[in-house]
Amino acid sequence: MHRQSVPFDSFSILFTLKSCTQLHNHATIQHLHSHIVKLGFDSHVYVATSLLHAYVVGAEQVFELMQEKNVMAWTALICGSAQHGYSKEALCLFEMMQNSGVRPNELTFTGVLSACVNTRLVEEGRTYFNLIEESGLELRIQHYGCMVDLYGKAGLLEEAYDFIKNMRLEPNIAVWGAFLSACKEHKQFEMAERVVEEVMKMVKPENDSGYSLIADLYVLGGKWDDAERVRKLMVNHKVRKVRGSSFVQVDS
Repeated sequence: MHRQSVPFDSFSILFTLKSCTQLHNHATIQHLHSHIVKLGFDSHVYVATSLLHAYVVGAEQVFELMQEKNVMAWTALICGSAQHGYSKEALCLFEMMQNSGVRPNELTFTGVLSACVNTRLVEEGRTYFNLIEESGLELRIQHYGCMVDLYGKAGLLEEAYDFIKNMRLEPNIAVWGAFLSACKEHKQFEMAERVVEEVMKMVKPENDSGYSLIADLYVLGGKWDDAERVRKLMVNHKVRKVRGSSFVQVDS
């Protein structure tokens, strides 16, 4: 089709991706990926989703061929699946990992909790969070951040606030940012007002994500003077605009 100069459209790309995935033709998938980007179809939601699925399937095939499936291999597949939106698959992989006798590590649980966040699985998230220490592992700030994000996305802001207040670790800007983002999403300025001034002291001027969020929350609560104060603070501190910046962080 390409050699005969027949133009690609989203339908033909989706059909080709599906065929390559079923045939396990990873080299052709990579080649097709470059054409998708050149033709501008990488922003097409169905094409992008199919492309991600093709790569996840390819990763699973590579995984199956591995002679030694250790914790690093399992964790990479679990985290990759969760990161690309295959949350149910990530949780199934975690169950398979446990059944195979491989012990998870702290990063494994970051991937598992991220999968719960994506699918709003609150009860499952609580279970996995408790399982971390039951597995003899150490709770990390990323695990707490995932739980706050999970409660927040589910609209359980009071639970999120109580969870933060009872943390054994000192909550950082990522944890508070997840909470404030949820307050904005669910239009609950009263909840955000409890901590917004305290959080603003933690925000660093490296990027604008924290200040912008706080200013938006003040606007949400009708606190126009406070919103303007934050905007002026951004100007005075020469806050650098960073596209796509976010509070939420995971293990590297």
